[in-house]
Amino acid sequence: MSDQIPPNDTAHNAQSDPQPDAQPTGEHRSPFPAIRLLYAIGFGIVAWFVFWITLVLALAQFVVVAINGRENEELKQFSLNLIQYLWELLAFIAFVRNDQPFPIGPFPKVS
Repeated sequence: MSDQIPPNDTAHNAQSDPQPDAQPTGEHRSPFPAIRLLYAIGFGIVAWFVFWITLVLALAQFVVVAINGRENEELKQFSLNLIQYLWELLAFIAFVRNDQPFPIGPFPKVS
């Protein structure tokens, strides 16, 4: 009989301990975006490659400047487009934007 809790104590404990998992009734929780997670992993791999390609192009531009004394405008424009693409990839992964980047969406072109 000593294992039983008096009914008054049970009612008091239920009223004083708010449930941490309880949500307000007007709030709707969206399901976990599993497909977006898969896209984010794929785009993360693409972003890693794009980052390294951009660094190689920066090195190539440095060599061109060292040899010719001026920048290659086509290489500069392509590097700028790659940097914009890298931003779009990272923005999608970080939920900053919802539009999917290339190859699902259009390749960015900076003018």
